[in-house]
Amino acid sequence: MMNWGYGMFGGFGMLLFWGVVIVLAVLLLRQVTRGGTRSRARQILEERYAKGEISKEEFDERRKDLSE
Repeated sequence: MMNWGYGMFGGFGMLLFWGVVIVLAVLLLRQVTRGGTRSRARQILEERYAKGEISKEEFDERRKDLSE
């Protein structure tokens, strides 16, 4: 009778809430780190092309691979 504010599923609801928050945080972190890696790879590719280290065909092929 003392737990009026929690209702029938109070503990479960709190556990579910924090579970959802943690899952969303992990998914966001994965998305951010994955995007950063691809951006850095694309930057390196563009630098190598600008320096003349790779040909136009090789640049286009690798850029296509990175976008997949």
